[in-house]
Amino acid sequence: MSHVPAPPSRRIAALPPVLPAVAVLGLLALPPSSAGADGPGPADVASGLVVLVCVFRLVRDRRRPLSRTAAVVLGLPVVGVTVAALGAPSAEGGIIGLARYLQIFVLVPAAVLLLVRGRADVRLLAWSFVGLALWQGAVGVHQYVTGSGASYQGEDIRAVGTFGPQDVMGMATVVAVGMVCAVGLALGHSSVRQRAGAAGCALALLLPLALSFSRGAWIATAVACTLQLVLAGLRRALKVAAATAAACVVLVGGLGVGTQMLQERIDSITQVADAPDQSVADRYAMWSASTAMWRERPVAGVGLKGFPEYRDGYASVALSSASDTEGAGSAYLRQPLLSPHNMYLLVLGEQGLIGLLCLVGSWLALLVCALRRLRRTRTTPRHGMDCALVACGLLVWQLTDFAYSDIGGHSTVVTSVVFGLVAWCALGGTDEEEAGAPVAMPGTAKEAVGLWR
Repeated sequence: MSHVPAPPSRRIAALPPVLPAVAVLGLLALPPSSAGADGPGPADVASGLVVLVCVFRLVRDRRRPLSRTAAVVLGLPVVGVTVAALGAPSAEGGIIGLARYLQIFVLVPAAVLLLVRGRADVRLLAWSFVGLALWQGAVGVHQYVTGSGASYQGEDIRAVGTFGPQDVMGMATVVAVGMVCAVGLALGHSSVRQRAGAAGCALALLLPLALSFSRGAWIATAVACTLQLVLAGLRRALKVAAATAAACVVLVGGLGVGTQMLQERIDSITQVADAPDQSVADRYAMWSASTAMWRERPVAGVGLKGFPEYRDGYASVALSSASDTEGAGSAYLRQPLLSPHNMYLLVLGEQGLIGLLCLVGSWLALLVCALRRLRRTRTTPRHGMDCALVACGLLVWQLTDFAYSDIGGHSTVVTSVVFGLVAWCALGGTDEEEAGAPVAMPGTAKEAVGLWR
């Protein structure tokens, strides 16, 4: 009996609907010559296409877009951003800032939430983060070994991956997010093969994360992974902590990987008050400028894209006008300091209390819902533990990292996909969706019982 191949339309329909979001992450592997240094890169354009694909699927399938809870939580930032856009120093800056905030915190997360259909899609997205992290980490390690990275203390050794020195935090962000995903997958209750592979990936990502010399990423990763270990159980926490410590001893102590510079960078974390380096002094000056802007206009802030306009009027004389960047295939460039490198203070200065309460309120609501879903996995069969740990770890990592960074650069698209993955785990669909059965909408009692079975 001859086999009749399925029609192309049916084969396409059988593909995971989350693949457009995976493609966005794949485009972040492009080298800077392809992605471009200024303006939106391919991943930004692709994220817009993901939103369009989601809208098309909703119209075709005649599905209700979001539950009321999800619409409120994800739509809350729109209020503060819109008010700040109306008060922007320039109409152009207001429109650009509004589009960027909606892309990162509203539209792309909502699209990812709607495209994900179950735990299998969550795992696919998590492994995509891990794969991108391994690629960028491999490029970063090669840069350190060959002296072809970004400039750091007069040597071209800083691992920046394909993002270049203009987006010096890009590789650190991608590697850290991949590591958090790998730890969550390793601590779950899936197959032994997946857990072993995820644990190996997490250990492999320790080296490129260290060679990024990013103190903020180190701190955020330590906080997120520690939380994941605690949530997974004390016994597992002790085992993983012992394995991580052994890996660090081998990499840094045994192989001598960047021992002196890494030690100096680690020591600088505790010296921010006594003898801060110039980067820390600049950060303090910009943080002070942001709070001064907020005190001047506490309710709505100075408007979107207002920080660069008002910075010099509020900053102290200790602030440098720009930072030096070079290496990794790029010529020497003085890069202006256009943001305070603290998301909370950036929002406070530009959007005031309205924007901060709306944005942070949305994030805290996601965190509470994600932790509640994680707790439910302890009273039901634990097949969803890995997804819940990934979501909680990613959100905690992002909220911690925002104390040392803000949105900017091509790597920011990673943030939007992270919030989308977290949104599904906190507010999203049920396992019945995986089987194609009729489903209760997110937020109903039926979903609360069946989400993580």
